[in-house]
Amino acid sequence: VCFSGTVIGVVIYTGKETRSVMNTSNPKNKVGLLDLELNQLTKALFLALVALSVVMVTLQGFVGPWYRNLFRFLLLFSYIIPISLRVNLDMGKAAYGWMIMKDDNIPGTVVRTSTIPEELGRLVYLLTDKTGTLTQNEMIFKRLHLGTVSYGTDTMDEIQSHIINSYSQVHSQNSGNSTSSTPSRKPQSSAPKVRKSVSSRIHEAVKAIALCHNVTPVYESRAGVSGETEYAEVDQDFSDENRTYQASSPDEVALVQWTESVGLTLVNRDLTSMQLKTPGGHILTYYILQIFPFTSESKRMGIIVRDESSGEITFYMKGADVAMSTIVQYNDWLEEECGNMAREGLRTLVVAKKSLTEEQYQDFESRYNQAKLSIHDRNLKVAAVVESLEREMELLCLTGVEDQLQADVRPTLEMLRNAGIKIWMLTGDKLETATCIAKSSHLVSRNQDIHIFRPVATRGEAHLELNAFRRKHDCALVISGDSLEVCLKYYEHEFVELACQCPAVVCCRCSPTQKAHIVKLLQHHTGKRTCAIGDGGNDVSMIQAADCGIGIEGKEGKQASLAADFSITQFKHIGRLLMVHGRNSYKRSAALGQFVMHRGLIISTMQAVFSSVFYFASVPLYQGFLMVGYATIYTMFPVFSLVLDQDVKPEMALLYPELYKDLTKGRSLSFKTFLIWVLISIYQGGILMYGALLLFESEFVHVVAISFTALILTELLMVALTIRTWHWLMVVAEFLSLGCYVASLAFLNEYFGIGRVSFGAFLDVAFITTVTFLWKVSAITVVSCLPLYILKYLKRKFSPPSYSKLTS
Repeated sequence: VCFSGTVIGVVIYTGKETRSVMNTSNPKNKVGLLDLELNQLTKALFLALVALSVVMVTLQGFVGPWYRNLFRFLLLFSYIIPISLRVNLDMGKAAYGWMIMKDDNIPGTVVRTSTIPEELGRLVYLLTDKTGTLTQNEMIFKRLHLGTVSYGTDTMDEIQSHIINSYSQVHSQNSGNSTSSTPSRKPQSSAPKVRKSVSSRIHEAVKAIALCHNVTPVYESRAGVSGETEYAEVDQDFSDENRTYQASSPDEVALVQWTESVGLTLVNRDLTSMQLKTPGGHILTYYILQIFPFTSESKRMGIIVRDESSGEITFYMKGADVAMSTIVQYNDWLEEECGNMAREGLRTLVVAKKSLTEEQYQDFESRYNQAKLSIHDRNLKVAAVVESLEREMELLCLTGVEDQLQADVRPTLEMLRNAGIKIWMLTGDKLETATCIAKSSHLVSRNQDIHIFRPVATRGEAHLELNAFRRKHDCALVISGDSLEVCLKYYEHEFVELACQCPAVVCCRCSPTQKAHIVKLLQHHTGKRTCAIGDGGNDVSMIQAADCGIGIEGKEGKQASLAADFSITQFKHIGRLLMVHGRNSYKRSAALGQFVMHRGLIISTMQAVFSSVFYFASVPLYQGFLMVGYATIYTMFPVFSLVLDQDVKPEMALLYPELYKDLTKGRSLSFKTFLIWVLISIYQGGILMYGALLLFESEFVHVVAISFTALILTELLMVALTIRTWHWLMVVAEFLSLGCYVASLAFLNEYFGIGRVSFGAFLDVAFITTVTFLWKVSAITVVSCLPLYILKYLKRKFSPPSYSKLTS
């Protein structure tokens, strides 16, 4: 097919080929660990059901159509399988979600899943993003160091006065036909040499910071002038209040905003020039001759500018200390001061300059253009030409910029560490910045050793570095994404085993897919529950891969928040989310799940005893309506009220995060606790049925009424025994259920005969009110419950749980 016309442009890498889509993975269906554990127990109960039915048929002697009796027994004992468990648990989870969203202490929290709130109480690994999650992604200029003198936030006014003085001096000299663009360096008798020297150094440093960057000032359109061009508006008013700065890095914006605050303002920039406004309102124009952008390999950026007024050509450069220390002239303070600033949690940049003559620049430009035209090894040749300039540069200053931590990050991380949660920071930032934030946020404690994993590219290097790391103990690990990839390729098991022993791990230069890969590695190798927290689109893969994903609504949009299971507004809210809501959700669901199983087991035990006594007859003990009522109106409200139970107050859970460690051991729901509940059910079911048969032998037609009444009372008392902290709704539920049962005795009296055999042996309402009925029912109930109350009291006295030691 032929097309005529001209191609204006070709659009490539769209749709499925965009980076964000290629980094995206399909979300998995998340299932909580508690649900998996309950599934295992339900399978065990199913086996018990089949075994019990086979035993009953065997004891019957396989007489007659035994397979028909087998199925009848399967149906009679089917209450062993907790059909209502799923309904109760799902309703409970909905209730936990509602409680989380209604918690005034963590406003704005959204629960986007109704399946895994219990996971919040079982976490062992927390994988967190850095920028926007631990930090606010807001840079603030904090420190300017000139070698002999350092300026902090409280002494910025001194810099401002120096700038005002130096530029007023420049313009007074210019007005006197002086062409110098820098303040005179000749000492005057009226001013001391030191003051003059410091003033000129500050002048040079601030000018370098104001010129060496990739920032563009932007002016918003105002009402009434929206039709004018941007340039017309800039010419109209340089000091416009609505000026904002745009740059690829927030660090650069912070530097330019700082130069504006001390008097040197960037008012305009295009491809070839930039204009600065002095404190006196004069406009200085500089032509941009060359610009060398920042790369992760070079770790520095440079710019060559020509001053319009004097024609001077200057090469300015700023970058990381590791890159700049070999470029600047020898000095004895740079390394030490960089270390001091890093310990304060500041991001450091070294600023330097080099004055060029016209001949030097022309020579450089011809070589630079020649290198850019090379066909082979172009990048290497261009870098070599630029490096020929980067020699013996004059060190101007060292700047310190702070990426402010989010509110209460330090105490929150401290709390999580005390709770036994291991924290891994996965970030796309460079190693120095990641290490710096890890220290300032106390992710890595101040007195803790840090092992910075040397960059490795081969199997041999990885082996040597792993051996070096293995010899260190209780040491935080910092590793880059490239080195991590090599280690996982050759020594996956050894590396993960060593990393999991670290108190903290920092992975820098991580891609989104690498973040998700690390999460899956931890899940596969440790079998522990993982939680991922982030705020941007690059964290979505990690959030979806983790057992529990938490998104923060930040400046990078709502991608992470919408993809997560839980959405919060600030990192500090994670403390309460895990310590309080995670704890309660897990403990309550564990109690609820086991109680629902107990409820089915006890009535199945009574059926088994009843059948055994009557020569293994497959006859139902209670009619259909009673069975339906037992699982719903008679016991549902008190059993479900367990979702309001709490073992410790929220304040106590936050004050003692060590309590959270117990939850990760899974002791609230295990085969041990399950077997205890099974034994309780068998004991109580046996007591209730045998008690009814023994005490009511003469009035056998009333056995059903009496045993059922004792069963309901036992269930209500067992709920009361299980509850640790009473809530007024629990009391209402107990009395409401009891009231419903008493009321139904009058209306459903025909159901209280023994099956269809004695249909017509209606319940005598007068008989229920007799003292004999009441004391015998009470006696059975007491025998079934009192020993359990005594055992619980003795256990709390001689082997109390950790939380009871704190609450007593």
